[in-house]
Amino acid sequence: MAEIHSERLPKQERVCSKKLIDRLFNGGHSHSMSAFPLRVVYMPMEAEDESQQLPRTQLLVSVPKKCFKRAVKRNRVKRQVREAYRLQRQILADKTADRHSMVLAFIWLDDKLYPTEVVMQKVKNLLQRISEKL
Repeated sequence: MAEIHSERLPKQERVCSKKLIDRLFNGGHSHSMSAFPLRVVYMPMEAEDESQQLPRTQLLVSVPKKCFKRAVKRNRVKRQVREAYRLQRQILADKTADRHSMVLAFIWLDDKLYPTEVVMQKVKNLLQRISEKL
């Protein structure tokens, strides 16, 4: 079961709740750091009760229309960031305790496309810096 889980990024690991997004950006308990062209906003959370089977980390990827007018380019960047996170998420999974979960929001800052290797390196850098802070 763990092998199948690590190979994909299921819907449960994506942030869909408007309440959670508002809490992440307006709650005051979140932290932010940048590795240009990416910025990550993250918020460690306590598990409310054990009956909730939320994943340890949840992800949100945002590419503003101001950066890319064409949806094709925005979608490409989102795919690159999601794939980079999927391959590197073990960095955070090792650091999060059993009772904690993490909400992450990756925000694209530049109006240029980057090669996938560069995006992978930036995501890895950000995840390592977050795990050091925990």
